[in-house]
This record gives sequence, C-alpha cells and structure tokens, in this order.
Amino acid sequence: MTEQQQLFLCSDSIGETADAVARATIRQFNSEQLKIKRYGHISQQNEIVQMLQEAAAAGGFVAYTLVQPELRETMKKEAHRLGVRTVDIMGPMLEAFSETYGHIPKRKPGLLHEMDADYFRRVDAIEFAVKYDDGKDNRGMLQAEVVLIGVSRTSKTPLSIYLAHKGIKSANLPIIPEIQLPHELFKIPSKRIIGLTMDANQILQIRLERLKAAGLPNGSQYATFRRIQEELDYANSIMKQLDCPIINVTNKAIEETAGLILDLIAIR
Repeated sequence: MTEQQQLFLCSDSIGETADAVARATIRQFNSEQLKIKRYGHISQQNEIVQMLQEAAAAGGFVAYTLVQPELRETMKKEAHRLGVRTVDIMGPMLEAFSETYGHIPKRKPGLLHEMDADYFRRVDAIEFAVKYDDGKDNRGMLQAEVVLIGVSRTSKTPLSIYLAHKGIKSANLPIIPEIQLPHELFKIPSKRIIGLTMDANQILQIRLERLKAAGLPNGSQYATFRRIQEELDYANSIMKQLDCPIINVTNKAIEETAGLILDLIAIR
C-alpha cells in the first residue's frame, strides 16, 4: 500500500467502535501504510459533506457509526453523489434488533461509554492492575480475582491490563528461581491462579529483542536458551504444586489468552 490510501472513520460519538472494527480488519491485510483519519462527535450534516469530499479527493472509503437518522441519511445521499464507498457499522445491527424484537433505538450517541457502574469497575480494575503489577505488592494477590504467574516475558502485564478493561481485578507475579515465592501465593485458592507458559524459543526471541531495545549486549544470561528452560521447568513445578490451570501462550494473541482466562473465571 502507499501512503495515499486512506480510511476515514466517522462517528457522532468518539468513534472507538469504528476504530476497533477498522483496525481488526486492517490486520487481515498487508496494510501498514494505510492512514486512518478519525472524525468524532459529528453533529452537523455539513461536517459529513466535508469529510466525504475529502475522502473522494483521497480515493478512500468511509466507515461510520451514526445513530441520528438525519446524519445517516446525509451520509448515504452524499456518498452516492460523490461516489465514495461507505460501510455502515452499526446500522444493520440496529435494524435487525428493531425488526426482530420491535424495540425502538434510543438514537443517543456514546451510550457505550456512559459513566455507569461498569465504567467505574473497569477504572478500579485498571488502577488495581497497575498497583499490583509484576509483584510490586504481594498483598494485592489476596484481593485479586485472578493472579497470573509465569516467567518473564509471558505476557503477564498486558494480560492484566486487558482483563482490567473487562472489569477483572488481576495481579501478576514473575516466577524466578533465585527469588523466594511470597507466602501470599499459597494462601490463594488454586482456582484464582492462572499459570502462563510459553515455548522456550519464542521467549528467547522476545528477550533478545528486549535486550536490543535496551541497548544491552546479547551475552546476558537472561537471554540464553539454557537459562530460559531452567526458569520454565522451575515455574512448571510451582504451577503443579499449586494445582492451578496452565495456559500455553505461545503464538497466542492477548485477546485469545484473555478469552481463555475469562472462560475459566465463568466456569468457576
């Protein structure tokens, strides 16, 4: 792709829904050079016209989430007039829900992000994940809904943050052979602990990249296959001792691993 190829996102709210769908789609293509232009809080018809004119000039297309009927109608008419392709992300879902159940939508932008109880629960969970990340304060494990354990670079921190955005309070602890495990870990029911493991070769590559990014030489014991295998064997023995579920995160996206963890939480 060239830098001229552009995708325009349009919303009468902040546009996060359109952005999430667009980026999930882009990952299916070799489209690193695709430029995304996001237009949020659209409230006037002339704003849509101006954006469509820009999209037409750039040869791009538009993905939109608009709940106001007059804005949706303007989008359709002007896009047809200017020859700009558009994708209505929410429209078909709104129509299907309304036609199936006979309900009338509220037509209120931004309902997904209203400050309700779920919102504040997510904020609390994010603050919790940051506070009790990487074994900073082991007392947090006693309060956590989920405790993630594993050797360094097994995605514990990004998983904690992702789960926090789902409203789940999680703490995580690195397993290091030379460091004594905190007594709190053995006070937690095994159903609240998740062990994370990964193929040694993949950890090696991640750690080598980590050293490179930090400007450190590759000779560090931290990034040797033998050391990594020793850490994995030790961590595996601890996980068996705790009798907790173990997830192999090799080649798994954060979303996929988090989905498995959420399934385990739901079952229990």
